[in-house]
Amino acid sequence: MSASHGLYEVFLAVAHEGSFTAAARTLGYTQSAISRQIQALEDETGALLFERLPRGVRLSEAGRVLLPHAEAVRDRLAVARAELEALRTLDGGLLRLGAFASAGAALVPRAQAGFRRRHPGVAVTRIEGPSVKHLGLVAAGEEDLAVVSPAAGGPAPEGVTLHHLLDEPMLVALEPGHPCAGRRDVRLAALADEEWIVGNERLEDTLFRPAVAAGLRPRTGLIAHDWIAKLGAVAAGLGVTLVPALAAASVRPDVALVTIHPDDVPYRQICAATPPTPTGAATAFLGLLHETARALTPADHY
Repeated sequence: MSASHGLYEVFLAVAHEGSFTAAARTLGYTQSAISRQIQALEDETGALLFERLPRGVRLSEAGRVLLPHAEAVRDRLAVARAELEALRTLDGGLLRLGAFASAGAALVPRAQAGFRRRHPGVAVTRIEGPSVKHLGLVAAGEEDLAVVSPAAGGPAPEGVTLHHLLDEPMLVALEPGHPCAGRRDVRLAALADEEWIVGNERLEDTLFRPAVAAGLRPRTGLIAHDWIAKLGAVAAGLGVTLVPALAAASVRPDVALVTIHPDDVPYRQICAATPPTPTGAATAFLGLLHETARALTPADHY
């Protein structure tokens, strides 16, 4: 409680009780302490706030002017206390959440659904975008938590703490009539002559990043930034593409998915990014992300 607020509390108690002695009983102070605090408030305002009577006190003209303002201060602080308590107990507040696109297929919505059940009073806003964008927003204090795929081996930006969630395998999307459709553990060498559909001319900025780091240089025939365009091209027989396992359940039915041999499969690291000291809501959501990541099974992927 601030010093000024304490003086206003005493002022309101005296105004309500009509006496220093009664206000002292109500607040649990001594009568002399009440007198000192009223005197301090009168010194601060430069006005006599109470007329001293033979039995008790009554508000002066200045006291009557101050009364509604003191009540407003009391009421606003009561609202502030309630809102702060709601933040502490997760009965209110806001969580600003970010995620890259394919994290929104299974991982993030399942965690968000659990969060809503446990903490329905917390509002959640969510935006999608590339991981580098979300890392910048978390560092700038404009997002409370983001699900990202950071560059392998790279340090977290200043002001960001990364929490590992899982290592996500890639699958290959093929047209249903492809000779490898229906197989499992396909070797990438068997697809060396295929036209690969990628999202960027610079393969290090695509899902091929870990495979490129391992020495694979696929032949790229089509650049498509949008998942609908990528999978449409695969379904039409224009090439093949990598699909992250977390997004596999949302792949269109006229595209076949095959697993990659364990010796070849590219993985990407999935992390949650928070400030070094996350909010209570972000901490709770992070726990649910860990739970959801552990609960994901191969059946959730393909």
